[in-house]
Amino acid sequence: MKKLGFIILAAIFTILLCIVPSEAALTFPNINIGMQQANTPQDFTNGLQILIWLTILTLAPSIIIMATSFIRIVVVLALTRQALGAGNLPPSQVITSLALILTFFIMAPTFNKINDNALQPYMKNQITQQAALDRGIAPIRDFMFKQTHEKELALFVRMAKIEKPKTKEDLPTYILLPSFILSELKTAFTIGFVVYLPFLVIDIVVSSVLVSMGMMFLPPTMIALPFKLIMFVMVDGWYLVVKSLVESFVT
Repeated sequence: MKKLGFIILAAIFTILLCIVPSEAALTFPNINIGMQQANTPQDFTNGLQILIWLTILTLAPSIIIMATSFIRIVVVLALTRQALGAGNLPPSQVITSLALILTFFIMAPTFNKINDNALQPYMKNQITQQAALDRGIAPIRDFMFKQTHEKELALFVRMAKIEKPKTKEDLPTYILLPSFILSELKTAFTIGFVVYLPFLVIDIVVSSVLVSMGMMFLPPTMIALPFKLIMFVMVDGWYLVVKSLVESFVT
């Protein structure tokens, strides 16, 4: 196995060498992160900024889960798998990967706005870091506002004991974020209930037939599973679920 792994790594390295043009020099970046004595306040500020950005990168997965469409998608897909009753099929890795892919698909316009309005101008030194953060969070807030219900917003505004905001810009992000998560969970379980109903009907029918035939010791789920799979395949279930999920997001 070690020999096979070495051969695979050597093959990948060879392919990378072939991709690089012959006239171009192959260079490798030198990354060095360490702690040194700050001689000036500017050095301390730069080090603090690097620490902040590393913290943001560490929290990036949580931000993707909390502030995007991932919550609704992964909950609905998990409920669909549970309604099928096929155990761990599809596997959790497949469910999570599909949810991530659909999240990037749905959030692509928002990410493009962040790139065009915040990231690219900041990389070109056209705006300050604070301006980049303000411009970058604006598309995310706009997306969350479109998916968040007023009832949840009013709940967290009341619990935070702050003055009722007059405009969307006056609402703090720490109020918007939990309101968005709660709204997404509510919407996800609503869609999941609709998906669950046809499978529940099949379970009830199969159970009733088995009881009427006196087969009370035969597990109804074992008999209902093939009928669920046939129905799900015939109606192209994954297509309908994904289509409904993508269309459920207000753009």
